[in-house]
Amino acid sequence: MVLPKIKKNSDGSRHRMKVSDFDDVSKEILGTAASIFRCLIVSQAPFPENIAVETQLAKAAWHEACQIKGINVKLTPSGVKMLLTRTSQVRGELKTKMRSLTASFFGFRSSNSNDVIRQNRDLAESLKDGSVFAFKDWESKKGIYKTELLQQGINIMWFANRHDEGVIHHQYFNPMPVEVIALVLTTIECCIDEWLQGLKEDIKFTSATYGTVYHGHFCSLQRFDERTAPYKLLDKIRVNLHDVARCVTVFFFKMIFLLLCFEVSMQVLTPSLSRHLHPGSVMQHSKMPSESTDLRSRMMQRLASRKIG
Repeated sequence: MVLPKIKKNSDGSRHRMKVSDFDDVSKEILGTAASIFRCLIVSQAPFPENIAVETQLAKAAWHEACQIKGINVKLTPSGVKMLLTRTSQVRGELKTKMRSLTASFFGFRSSNSNDVIRQNRDLAESLKDGSVFAFKDWESKKGIYKTELLQQGINIMWFANRHDEGVIHHQYFNPMPVEVIALVLTTIECCIDEWLQGLKEDIKFTSATYGTVYHGHFCSLQRFDERTAPYKLLDKIRVNLHDVARCVTVFFFKMIFLLLCFEVSMQVLTPSLSRHLHPGSVMQHSKMPSESTDLRSRMMQRLASRKIG
């Protein structure tokens, strides 16, 4: 077993730990373990009941990271502390990404107009009433747990690109854990709460404030699963959430590949095409690269919107 070397102050005393304080081997393990830990937290205990639960997940993440890297490095108390900071970090990251998505999805607007403020307040209250925001059609209350915002949140948080945790550590998201669904729903509710006064305010997404909200959504999902057990509706929703997220990622990068191939082809063909153009067409030829660039920009914009839509 390798013992990690940790840097100290010049006088030999310890200081607040940072990733840079670890030696290169430990930093490599720590980076992988942190990514795994974030997956374990959201898929098993987004709002841990106690420090023991978090510590156990930290140890499991470190162990798996050592196996992946093929080296056994001892997990120190400093390493555990570094990993535990990722719990609130991953929740905060999800909240940040969901804030603008939620506002645009439901139609909240920033304005000092009394009418707009009242509309925002009424909308927020109606969405929270019975958690109708979890429905695909929140006005008619149809399609429970099929809201497109749930899929969008999962896409942008864990499947936005091939380097995201949902792709690299896909085993934690296939099928989509009930814990992840409850976490995203809780995040959406937090984002809606920010509009309850009509004007957007910043509400901290803390365990003290939203831990009970999360457990409420989690219990509701469990009851839904029990009541629809013969049809396995929740199982189908979980599978679909994962499959759509993975398909979006694959589609996005296939389109980028095709787009690059198209651009290369245009660069190769342009000189050949120019030889067949009469002198008066030189100006047309000179515009082709910029037209290709414009086309690429438009396609990238469409792909970006498709990725989270």
